[in-house]
Amino acid sequence: MYDLIIVGGGPSGASAGRVAGEAGISTLLLEKENFPRYKPCGGALSPYSLSCLGFELPESVVERDISKVRVHYRELCTERQKDYRLSLLVSRKAFDNFLLDKARETGIDIHLGEKVLGCEEREGFVEVKTSQNSYLAKFVLIAEGSCGMLKYAVRQQRDRRTEYDLALVSEIPEEDEIIRNRFPETIDIQFGVASGGYGWIFPHKGYYSVGIVGTAEHLKHPKSVMQDFLQANGFSGEFQVRSHIIPLGGIKRKIVSSRILLSGDAAGFVDAFIGEGIAYAVRSGQIAAETVADIVLYSRKLSDLKEYEARCRKEFGNFLVSSLKLEKIMHRFPDTSFRLALSRKEILDKYLDDVVINRSHKDYIRWLLLNFSLAEPASKIKSITEKNR
Repeated sequence: MYDLIIVGGGPSGASAGRVAGEAGISTLLLEKENFPRYKPCGGALSPYSLSCLGFELPESVVERDISKVRVHYRELCTERQKDYRLSLLVSRKAFDNFLLDKARETGIDIHLGEKVLGCEEREGFVEVKTSQNSYLAKFVLIAEGSCGMLKYAVRQQRDRRTEYDLALVSEIPEEDEIIRNRFPETIDIQFGVASGGYGWIFPHKGYYSVGIVGTAEHLKHPKSVMQDFLQANGFSGEFQVRSHIIPLGGIKRKIVSSRILLSGDAAGFVDAFIGEGIAYAVRSGQIAAETVADIVLYSRKLSDLKEYEARCRKEFGNFLVSSLKLEKIMHRFPDTSFRLALSRKEILDKYLDDVVINRSHKDYIRWLLLNFSLAEPASKIKSITEKNR
C-alpha cells in the first residue's frame, strides 16, 4: 500500500514525485515510456516556470536564452528586445529526463515502460492496474498529459472541440551558426496562420522547432496548414511532423475526487492564449504532492484533499481564466486586434511586462479596454469577457 501513486513521468509527475519523496511519503511513479523519450513541444520555459522548479537548470539542458521576440500578423512585423530574460529554450527530451532524475534522487519507486490501464477507487484506497501488475495506494495523482483517458476516472468525458487546441510540430536540423544569424536569441511568433492560434519558429541548438497551434474546432486541415507554414518560412523538404492536443485553460473542470487528483494538462492547466503548460504542470504537481503529504503525515481528514483545488485556483487559476478572456478578445476580432497590436509598440511591451513577467492578464485586459477599441466598442468586448467567465 503506497501513500501516493503518480501516473506519468513528465514535468508534472516528476515534480510531484520529487516533492513527495522529499516529504517522506511512500511513492510509486508509473510511466509508460522509457526515458529519455521524445516529446513534441516547442520547449520554451517562461520565467514563471523557471521560478517554480526550485533549482537551477544545468547548461546541458539549456539550448537558448531568449531576450527578443519577433511577432507577425500577415504582412506586419514588429520586434522587441528586452533587457531581461523572456524564455529559456530546452529540449523536452533532456529537460523531462532531468526532472525525472531529480525525483529519483529522493528515493521514490519509479517504474518505466509500465502502462497504467485503469484505476478505481475502493473503500479506503485506490487500485491501479498496469500492463504488468496491480498496485494499491491511499491516493493517486494522474499526470499523464492531455491525451490520456485516466482523467475520466475523476470527471465525465465530453468531446467539445472548442475546449482544446491542436498543435503540430517539426524539428528541422540546421547549422548552429545559421540559426544564430537568423534568430539571434529571438523567438518568432506568427499570428493569422491558424484560427485561434499562431505559428512559431524557435531557434534551438542545431535545429529549429517549427509548429502551428489552433483551435481544434476550426483547424480543419492541420497538415496542409503546417505545410504552408513551413514553405512560407523557407523550410523545404520532407520533415517528420507530430501532433498533440492542448486543453484550453480557464475552463472549469473537475480535478479531484475523494482519492484521485489531476494535474498539468490532464487537469486542463494551460495558458489559453499562448499555450504554455509546463509551468502549471510543474506547480500543480508540486501542490498535489504537498496536499497528499499533509493528509498522510498529519492524519488530516480525507475531505482536505479539496484544498488542492483551492490552492491551484488561488495561485494560477485566475490567471488562466484571464488568459481565456484575452484569447477570446483577440481571436474574435483577429484582423483589427492584431493589426492594432503590431502597429502600437506599447501593446506588445505592456504584454511582455505585465503578463510574461508580472503575470497579470487581468491588469493587461483592463488596460487594453481603457486605452484601445479593438474592432468594436469596449462595451461589446467586455460582454465577451463576461460570457467566458
